[in-house]
Amino acid sequence: MALDFTAIDFETANGFRGSPCSVGLSKVRNGVVVEEASWLMRPPENHDHFEFHNTRIHGIRAQDVAGMPRFGELFPEIGAFIGGDILAAHNAAFDLGVIRSGLEVSGLAGPAYDYVCTVMLSRRCYSLVSNSLPYAAEEAGVPLVNHHDAAEDARACAGILVDIARRNDANSIAELYLSLGLNLPSQPAFDPAFGLSKATMSALAARTGSSFERTLETAPGIAGGWSAWPEEGPNPLPNPAAEPGHPLFGQTVVFTGDLAITRPEAKSRAAEMGARPESRVTARTTVLIVGDGFVAGDLRAGRLTGKAKRVLELHAKGQQIEVVSEGEFLQMVGGA
Repeated sequence: MALDFTAIDFETANGFRGSPCSVGLSKVRNGVVVEEASWLMRPPENHDHFEFHNTRIHGIRAQDVAGMPRFGELFPEIGAFIGGDILAAHNAAFDLGVIRSGLEVSGLAGPAYDYVCTVMLSRRCYSLVSNSLPYAAEEAGVPLVNHHDAAEDARACAGILVDIARRNDANSIAELYLSLGLNLPSQPAFDPAFGLSKATMSALAARTGSSFERTLETAPGIAGGWSAWPEEGPNPLPNPAAEPGHPLFGQTVVFTGDLAITRPEAKSRAAEMGARPESRVTARTTVLIVGDGFVAGDLRAGRLTGKAKRVLELHAKGQQIEVVSEGEFLQMVGGA
């Protein structure tokens, strides 16, 4: 067996994961990148608006993809490049979700994929204060100059997986997962004619306005503007039926800073994925989710809340704790 896989990275036009506007892929054979591909694309019809936050991150505008094929039209080429490979992605729940939701709203069925999440492996094999792509790539010794360029991000993801396999003396994905005592996760084949994923149903409901009342119920302060001190709200119990392979499953999470959603809704979304939300940083905390437009570079620049500074102190003392931006969190839970 050889270390063979395809790394993938998507950028999206808006907060719905089924709005891909670019994709990058790196095919690895025997631990070496042998082929790459990337495409710009129009997101699926009715989900192709570009939001400022997304464009600010990746720089892609509506005019940049005008006249390009839509995702559903391009997917046969993307799928052919992947072939029967295991997919690797940094936060695979997001990128596999892009494939599923993008195809669902295009009215297309999708194949099954076994996949590897390099965020999960980074947590397991590195000891970083943030497992975001720039930090993990730096630990792996992989160049990453233009973060959020899909082709470069896919290449960095590939390099991280190759480094982690090397550190564990694994010559294949199967050997790596066996050495770590993990089961390789998979996304089953699907057909929108027989049911839609939750992320897609939520996006379709939002288009018709049917989710507005639910939003007011789960986030009663949203219509009245933000308060100076976010309302923490209750700490819901973890969902026992959540997917064990999800990046938040089994984590103890704390939120800090101003979020785009209310603190109670953020806690509810985290708990739904199997996390245990708490209101302050303690010895139990494993993940701190930071609002206020936080990016990984802020850790070095010192632009941190009191909770984040406390996390750095605990991490320096050996506590396994990770800092995650709100954007990464929203990718994990499937929406904005």
